[in-house]
Amino acid sequence: MFVSIVVPVYREEKSILEFLCKLRPVLSQITQDYEVIFALDPSPDRTEDLILGERSKDIRIKLLKFSRRFGQPMATLAGMQYSKGDVVVVMDVDLQDPPELIINMIAKWKEGFEVVLPQRRSRTGEPWLKKVISEFGYKVIKKIANVDIPPNTGDFRLMSRQVVNHVISLKESHGFLRGMVAVVGFEQCIIPFDRPARYAGETNYNRFIGSIKIASNGVFGFSSYALTLSTQLGFFVAFCSFCMAVVYFIMKLRGANFPLGNPTLVILVLFMGGIQLISIGILGEYIGRIYEEVRARPKYIVSRAEGFDKII
Repeated sequence: MFVSIVVPVYREEKSILEFLCKLRPVLSQITQDYEVIFALDPSPDRTEDLILGERSKDIRIKLLKFSRRFGQPMATLAGMQYSKGDVVVVMDVDLQDPPELIINMIAKWKEGFEVVLPQRRSRTGEPWLKKVISEFGYKVIKKIANVDIPPNTGDFRLMSRQVVNHVISLKESHGFLRGMVAVVGFEQCIIPFDRPARYAGETNYNRFIGSIKIASNGVFGFSSYALTLSTQLGFFVAFCSFCMAVVYFIMKLRGANFPLGNPTLVILVLFMGGIQLISIGILGEYIGRIYEEVRARPKYIVSRAEGFDKII
C-alpha cells in the first residue's frame, strides 16, 4: 500500500516543521511507502526553503511550486494529479486536520470505503460569523444541490486511487473538491472529530469572503435551482402587482383619493427593481461560470517539481 498526502500551502513557514513532526510517526505506523506532496503557491516567506530542507533529509517529501498563486483549490487538484498513492489524503498544514486521524481513515478504506470524510463536531478557534455562514451555507446546498455534500466537512478527506483519477478527469474549473467528489460518487463514510485550533500564525483564508465563495460554488456549481427561484420570484412579483392593481381599482371605485407621489408606487418600483437586479445577478453567476469553462485556461502551471519524474 502506497499512501500520498497532499498538502496545499501558502505562507506556512511556522507550521511546516511541526506538521511533519506530527505526521511522520502516524505514517510510520501505517506504511513506509508514502509521499508528502506540498503544493506551494509562491510565498514571500521561508515556506519553500523549509520544505526543500526537509526533502534533503527525506526524499519522500516532495514539492510542487506554481508559476503564480492559483489558490488552494487548484493547488489541491495539482497535488492529486501528481500523486501516485493507492490512497490519497488531502489535508491542511496548520494541524486543524489531525494527522492521527489518518489511521482511522486508512482502516475505513481497508473495510471497502472509497472515500472517508472526517466531519467536524466542533470548530475551535473559528469566529461565530464563519460558523453561522458555514451552517447556513451547508443547509442551502443540501436543500438544492443535485449531489449530496455532507455538512461540516472540508477538503480533509481520504480518497482511493479510483476516486482520485475520476476527480482529476473532471473538466470543471472551480476546484470545489467537496462537490467534485460528490459528483464522482462511490462508497463513502464519515468519521466525526473535534477540530482543534490552528497551530501557528493566522489563516491565509478570508473567513468571511472565503465562506461566501465556497457557498456560492456549492449553490451555482452543483444546482440550477437559483435560476428556477429567479423565475418563481418573477411570477410572485407579477402576481402581487396584479393583486395590488385590483385593490387600487376597487378603492378607486369607492371614491378613495390617492395623493400624488403615492409611497406605495415607490415601494413597488423599488421592489420590482430589486427582484430584477437579483435575477440578473443570478444569471451573471451562471454566465460567468460558463465563460470560465469555455476559456479552458489551465487550472495551474507548475514552475518547479521536486521529487517527480516530469512536470505534467
